[in-house]
Amino acid sequence: MNNHCATPSRSGFPDITPLRAIGALFITLARIQGAEPSLPKISVQSPSNISLRNEVKHAIDKGWSWLEKNQNTNGFWTTPEHPAVTALALTSYRLQPGVLEQKDEPGSVKRGYAYLMSCVQPDGGIYRKEMASYNTSVALTALVLGNHPEFQTAILNARKFIIGLQSDLGEPGKVDTASAGGIGYAKSDKRPDLSNTSWALEALYLSKNYVKDKNLPDASDLNWQAAVHFIECCQNLPSHNREAWASDDPQNKGGFIYAPGQSMAGQTNLPSGRVALRSYGSMSYAGLLSYVYADLKPEDPRVAAVMEWLRTNYTVDENPALGAEGLYYYYLVMSKALALYGADSFQTRDGRTVRWREDLALKLINLQHADGSWVHTDARWWEKDPILVTSFSLIALEMAYKQM
Repeated sequence: MNNHCATPSRSGFPDITPLRAIGALFITLARIQGAEPSLPKISVQSPSNISLRNEVKHAIDKGWSWLEKNQNTNGFWTTPEHPAVTALALTSYRLQPGVLEQKDEPGSVKRGYAYLMSCVQPDGGIYRKEMASYNTSVALTALVLGNHPEFQTAILNARKFIIGLQSDLGEPGKVDTASAGGIGYAKSDKRPDLSNTSWALEALYLSKNYVKDKNLPDASDLNWQAAVHFIECCQNLPSHNREAWASDDPQNKGGFIYAPGQSMAGQTNLPSGRVALRSYGSMSYAGLLSYVYADLKPEDPRVAAVMEWLRTNYTVDENPALGAEGLYYYYLVMSKALALYGADSFQTRDGRTVRWREDLALKLINLQHADGSWVHTDARWWEKDPILVTSFSLIALEMAYKQM
């Protein structure tokens, strides 16, 4: 390893068929593969919890109904130029309660998948003209959840395409820069970021059963050790990240930024005179989620540090350090990260015990419009697009619903 970040280790989290279910997404995949994990037995459920669960189901039904009514006749949602938006809508459908028991897909879903397949490129990517990594990663996850035999070739080729986007690793056996091992928007993007990397890790992790046979020509895999190197180089944790900006001050220690040397939350001047980059909410959950996909143990100091930051900054009222910006993306990565990590409740720094599923569900139910949609008042990162935000919200509710 170089002098930027400490050497990573990779082991620990269970595979996608653990004895304890750690999230609705894994449950869905396990069912698809015929090996659903056994769920914890809950002998008593309070009336208030049953009521909220029913409200969440109603909100999900209304949200999907609105999405169906607002699909383009050509099968896409919002725009034909970015298949990721359509893929998010399809993912929100596939994760709905009861959908796996249905034998037939609605016409809207069939049209959506037909549109996604029309976006498959000769290089294996699933995109139109730009943002090849993001579009391919989100589309790959939707295809895996679609569970159609005719998707297999596209899935294998999309995996190879994403793996090929991993940034230059330098000399064999070495990682030469803080950005090495990450993934950006395209092969030509020399500045990988944690958001694109986390989407890619999710898609590769959830599709890995397609390459169980290591002798297949399509069985190549990401350099996961290098990916972990990149993830930790986005974390404010000097013990594992030796970049000059990394800080262990109480405000930032353990949290994540967008990319090595770049934080959407800006910087802060420390009493020592150093300038540190500020950790913020959505990227900190994306960092936790990425560590889960990379199989780091919960007791790993990098995982423990980000969980401590998230406990200290827990809220469903804003994206910590960014306020209203990226709020619905924050809800999305929060729900996935905490569900897959396995945290149903935890204590905040001030001693409160919080149950994030209920908190997030109530928040999203109250933000839902009467027609079933969600839309943000802040336009940053496309969040004034009701299709995108409604898809984010539905997935977040679905991740919370399973073990509420």
